Amino acid sequence: MHQTALVTGADRGLGFALCQGLLRQGWQVVAGQYMPEWSELAALEREFPGLLHAVPLDVSSSDSVHAAVGAVSGLVEGVDLLINNAGVNSPTSPRTIRETQDYGEMQRLYNVNALGALRVVEAFLPLTERGGGKRLCFVSSEAGSIGGAERTSWYGYCMSKAALNMATKILFNHLRPEGYTFRVYHPGWVRSYIRGTKNMEADLEPEEAAVPALAYFVQARDDEDRLVMRDWKGREWPW
Repeated sequence: MHQTALVTGADRGLGFALCQGLLRQGWQVVAGQYMPEWSELAALEREFPGLLHAVPLDVSSSDSVHAAVGAVSGLVEGVDLLINNAGVNSPTSPRTIRETQDYGEMQRLYNVNALGALRVVEAFLPLTERGGGKRLCFVSSEAGSIGGAERTSWYGYCMSKAALNMATKILFNHLRPEGYTFRVYHPGWVRSYIRGTKNMEADLEPEEAAVPALAYFVQARDDEDRLVMRDWKGREWPW
């Protein structure tokens, strides 16, 4: 019997690499697909027939999230591992306070990066309740660390990731006593598409970044009652 994982933002970058890694470890994977025109998930479905299921999912839309729940309920009995990976950034993020801020873009970032994960957890709770794993994972960022903040801009992105961390803490307070376990993770500087095109200035290819991420997401720990944010080197970050 295969364990089942759900990965949001699975079309490309880290999300796609996480799907690949899970499939190679023998998991059944539901991939949240935001960009049906992107061909990599379709090719991966052909490589792992019956184990990978691409499902339309826009985490910024409650209607899309609830439609995805309906679709996934017809495919699997439960979800053991939920990885909230979907995230966005904006070309306007580097603006300092001496420049005109784009509050519409900030709201978009907050809606996807913070509220998106909360929407997904809430809507998929009936399926995670039926799964045996009950593990909720959140791809955050050092940008969300208030204690470690050094930037002089990136307001919307940093604030959205800090809000994600707070949402995770509140979920932890509620669901940890019910047997859920949690992972909050900074994957490093990944060559992702978070700003629309692949960032080749970053340090890690998605396939490299997925290896320590999956080790952290999948393996059990002896400190499950303590919520922390860790990075790809295992270091703990201040909230």
